[in-house]
Amino acid sequence: MTAGGIAPAPAWGVKFEAKITPIVILSCIMAATGGLMFGYDVGVSVHDDDDDSGGVTSMPAFLEKFFPDVYGKTQDPNLNSNYCKYDNQNLQLFTSSLYLAGLIATFFASWTTRRLGRKPTMLIAGFFFIVGVVLNAAAQDLAMLIIGRILLGCGVGFANQAVPLFLSEIAPTRIRGGLNILFQLNVTVGILFANLVNYGTAKIKGGWGWRLSLGLAGIPAVLLTGGALLVLETPNSLIERGSLDEGKSVLRKIRGTDNIEPEFLELVEASRMAKEVKHPFRNLLKMRNWPQLFITIALQIFQQFTGINAIMFYAPVLFDTVGFGNDAALYSAVIIGAVNVLSTCVSIYSVDKVGRRMLLLEAGVQMFFSQVVIAIILGIKVTDDSNDLHRGFGILVVVMVCTFVSAFAWSWGPLGWLIPSETFPLETRSAGQSVTVCVNLIFTFIMAQAFLSMLCTLKFGIFLFFSGWVFIMSIFVVFLLPETKNIPIEEMTDRVWKKHWFWKRFMDDDEEMPAT
Repeated sequence: MTAGGIAPAPAWGVKFEAKITPIVILSCIMAATGGLMFGYDVGVSVHDDDDDSGGVTSMPAFLEKFFPDVYGKTQDPNLNSNYCKYDNQNLQLFTSSLYLAGLIATFFASWTTRRLGRKPTMLIAGFFFIVGVVLNAAAQDLAMLIIGRILLGCGVGFANQAVPLFLSEIAPTRIRGGLNILFQLNVTVGILFANLVNYGTAKIKGGWGWRLSLGLAGIPAVLLTGGALLVLETPNSLIERGSLDEGKSVLRKIRGTDNIEPEFLELVEASRMAKEVKHPFRNLLKMRNWPQLFITIALQIFQQFTGINAIMFYAPVLFDTVGFGNDAALYSAVIIGAVNVLSTCVSIYSVDKVGRRMLLLEAGVQMFFSQVVIAIILGIKVTDDSNDLHRGFGILVVVMVCTFVSAFAWSWGPLGWLIPSETFPLETRSAGQSVTVCVNLIFTFIMAQAFLSMLCTLKFGIFLFFSGWVFIMSIFVVFLLPETKNIPIEEMTDRVWKKHWFWKRFMDDDEEMPAT
């Protein structure tokens, strides 16, 4: 019956009827708080090159309690190097343990997302977040701190697995991109919130400010858990797990119309094909899934190699040299955080209008230009142990930093998560999202471990290194990344991959495979 019902589905391309219902908007806002938690966790620990700023890892009381060796180094008046001051593997490992834990957790999350659903996976993430926050805020020794950090990482693995899938599946096609980017918007808000909290708690006398910084992560943790209890499961997930009637009822509710039969039948057919796949990870390696897999892996690697870490790390130093003095860290956090948040809003507005490719290509030009300018100015004007940058040059560099951050925030930042979540067919979608999270966390971990050492070695050349990568990734977008805007999620294979000049050759084996 399903095959017959789907047969008129050269209704591929029929626009499904869907209103933008309050229940969808609220569900997406609640689910996207997973991004708030991820952003806060990243922002709260990462330190900037300024004692007044950045994460708990630059707070003297925190360092003295957990990393006495590093504390000794920061108090050494003879160690004065802009590029090498924080080159310490143990400290970097504390920050990076979150990513490693997330990496391992995402494989378990793939199973729960497929077997239990998107909603329970978000609940599990919330539970990990809450327990991790309690352990971190109450930490008495390094072991307790690291265990809390690892549990937060598990939360990140589960949330980053479930939330982008949830958003892509529940949103109507015409605004899918914008709603999905709510996740990334919340990441940027989380980072800004963490920076402001750290700035305030660093001023607290008595040395307990770091506990407040780590403890306030409880706010987004509780929001995510509460949100996960209230949202509806996605129809795709319900139908995939055999609850057809419930899936149909939820679809009717979220689309705000009774005319849901074409979309329902398409979901049933996608689910039937998904059930034939017993080993989704093995299936990912079949030739017809190579294009999505390759694009997903490339997007995650490229996202980390844009140089966003270099820019974010350097920002407070640059603001300091422009003359903001002791408040450099605060201004840096607020200005760059605001640019980040506002530019992500630009992406939400424009991604379903101008498309994914256009945003990535425009941003490539902007990022390449701003990094080259920053490298030239720093190369000519700043030596390793001085901040002697003329105010005019300083202002130009700050403008270039904002130019770079805005471009990243409306392109590689959000689209690195959006595109993979909407390109895989249902049978490999959960496994594909696992690969997305996994590769992202591996390369985030590599960058977190290697970045300070690279900065120490390459100095200003690090910006030229990353601008070279921005050029490469823009060429990649021109030739190999297809446009996915306004294509229903279960029609991607037929309408995108089978029509792409290069990727269509990998789709041919689809027809040759015997039906099972």
